[in-house]
Amino acid sequence: MSRRDSMSSSVQEPPLDFSFRSIHVLQDLVTEEPRIGQRPLKYSKSGKSLTQSLWLNNNVITDLRDFNQVISQVLEQPHNLAWVDLSFNDLTSIDPVLTTFFNLSVLYLHGNSIQRLGEVNKLAVLPRLRSLTLHGNPIEEEKGYRQYVLCTLPRVTTFDFSGVTKADRTTAEVWKRMNIKPKKARIKQDTL
Repeated sequence: MSRRDSMSSSVQEPPLDFSFRSIHVLQDLVTEEPRIGQRPLKYSKSGKSLTQSLWLNNNVITDLRDFNQVISQVLEQPHNLAWVDLSFNDLTSIDPVLTTFFNLSVLYLHGNSIQRLGEVNKLAVLPRLRSLTLHGNPIEEEKGYRQYVLCTLPRVTTFDFSGVTKADRTTAEVWKRMNIKPKKARIKQDTL
């Protein structure tokens, strides 16, 4: 099977679903059995899942320590990871490890404890990110929350399960001009 065939077939594979498993530490994924969905999971000869979707929602995860290592143990092609659901956990920040998955297009982080709106800046490096959820985090209460996220992540087309409209983009741009000061070039002045 070519890499392209492998990638297109894994998009259609059901997710590797570890939701509602009371997972505290990501290393538990290696020994924990995933939930069984309507369609059976497919595995490679090495015993790793062929999916591009990983659901870790409704657990008690506080950090993503060892994420790369664990994902490499459970997914045949971890670099093709396209959908991660980390909703309803105890995350307080957006771990930079998520930014290493350049094929990530769907990221659910709602219902966590993310406090700083600036955490969203980390996601700007993800070229394929199209759907993001952050509602239910303390950052949702910050003034300009939606506009800030849409300015920072202009490729996102769905935010907090709501489609991003042209009006949303316009409002976000106006908000940006009014609230985010451009960095001024430092001017060296000659002293007399």
